Amino acid sequence: MSSVELEPQDLPDVAPDNHGKTYAGWATTTGFVVATLAAGIGLSVSNMTLIWVGIGVAVAAIVAGIVLRALGYGQPRQ
Repeated sequence: MSSVELEPQDLPDVAPDNHGKTYAGWATTTGFVVATLAAGIGLSVSNMTLIWVGIGVAVAAIVAGIVLRALGYGQPRQ
């Protein structure tokens, strides 16, 4: 039992229903996973081309997430 008493005005706002499960979120996350795998494999086999491909995929994932959110496929701003 906690000794802290919380009043309703002290509670945070209710989270949105989708909890970030949007096309923009999935595209960005998937892009980062692929980028991490590519760059990690490039580091382990000492292949600079594969490392730069991983960095490029990460940048593309960021751009894709921004574009998808601008098109309305992301978390709405509050």
